[in-house]
Amino acid sequence: MNASEAINFDTHKFVKRLTENGFTEQQAEALAEEQVNLLNSNLATQADIEKTNANIESLRQETNANIASLKNEIETLRAATKADIEKSKTDLLIIALAAQGGLVVTLIKLL
Repeated sequence: MNASEAINFDTHKFVKRLTENGFTEQQAEALAEEQVNLLNSNLATQADIEKTNANIESLRQETNANIASLKNEIETLRAATKADIEKSKTDLLIIALAAQGGLVVTLIKLL
């Protein structure tokens, strides 16, 4: 985190208030330093938020692209399945006609 992103915290005012309330200057300075460290390491800056939002938008776009791709694949599979079913129907009809023709020939031979 660079200086322009750091959380604004008035350590002088913090140390002054603590020393006015019984802390030694050394204790107050140590607490102020830890307070700054806690603030700077645990709070998100505007830059952090903007980076997170950009990542979310990128993920949203990637997800939408994946959904569109999957929809296309599903549609392609649906069309291929339909074509396979139609081909199977045709093949079954040809087999049924051939079997019926064979039956007719057999019956004619028997007569």
